[in-house]
Amino acid sequence: MSNVTPASPLRDWLAEPTAGQVLRGMLAAQGQSEEALAPALGLPLEQLVKMSGGKFPPELVDVLVTAAETGQLPEGLPTAPPAKAAASVEPDSGIEIGAPEPWTEQVTPGRFGGQTVVVTGAASGIGKAVASRIAREGGRVVAVDVSADGLAALAADLGEAVVPVTADITDPASAEAVLAAADGRVHALANVAGVMDDDAAVHEVDDTTWDRVMRINVEGPMRLMRAAVPGMLAAGGGRIVNVVSEAALRGSAAGAAYTTSKHALVGLTLSSAYQYAGTGVQINAVAPGAVATGIPVPAAAPYGSARTAKMRVAIPSLAMAEELAASITFLLSRDSVNINGAVLPSDGGWSAA
Repeated sequence: MSNVTPASPLRDWLAEPTAGQVLRGMLAAQGQSEEALAPALGLPLEQLVKMSGGKFPPELVDVLVTAAETGQLPEGLPTAPPAKAAASVEPDSGIEIGAPEPWTEQVTPGRFGGQTVVVTGAASGIGKAVASRIAREGGRVVAVDVSADGLAALAADLGEAVVPVTADITDPASAEAVLAAADGRVHALANVAGVMDDDAAVHEVDDTTWDRVMRINVEGPMRLMRAAVPGMLAAGGGRIVNVVSEAALRGSAAGAAYTTSKHALVGLTLSSAYQYAGTGVQINAVAPGAVATGIPVPAAAPYGSARTAKMRVAIPSLAMAEELAASITFLLSRDSVNINGAVLPSDGGWSAA
């Protein structure tokens, strides 16, 4: 009887003799090797399927479960020879190192009780995970997104704790609509919404991409901060968290537009943290590494993507949106007292490399 399930991490599935052959075969058919999945080894198989964009169809889970249970390779699917034991490239420290301990979300009841928190990008990915965590910890969430359907699903799941606001954060009028939904009092603001670029280097980037990335990743957060800060100052406190990126810490994680936008958002964070220090308003940033969110990524620009691909092999792990929400909600909460102007890498150690 197989001891792997759809909730088992990918590393366990690759180690399973029969199912591992199927997985490696599918990768090979797509021109990939298992090294391409290195950052995702800790992800549950079912999560990898959800975020694969159809490269790993949902039916694959049942096929792999059957293969693991029966020890028989399925017909009609590409398979690869059994994996050979790889020689270790790590020095022998003489210390036994086990598999990483799985993380389980620990909700803190009442942490956001009596507070209204604005979360942008709340219909999916990191924003949805942040909104969910706040609502389950007693907060009232003003959930902002361009996707009305996504917000409706979030509200149906979390109930009256969610106030959905369908809005484009680049629209100057959207900030006032968000404040109105918050009844004028914002205890905390999470600027999560953002868009990727196509990895284009500066000689490849076009005006449309540059303008869109800057408007959503920089101007949108600035407008919401500008709207929320006066009320926070009047109330004697508030917390703002801007979600930047690993691309805010280095030049090799994305293209010119995205990297510039995230560096700019760090600048906005640090300037504002200094300007409002001592007022009770705290402004910090979280810099995620690779996250399993399924965020749409445009077709890659030829030159820039070839350059950034060489550096992405250093990504140590792929995080779940809920793991990022744990970092972000800490800084949004009153537990972040005395933290102001911090840029917290939540990247599994990527920025330490």
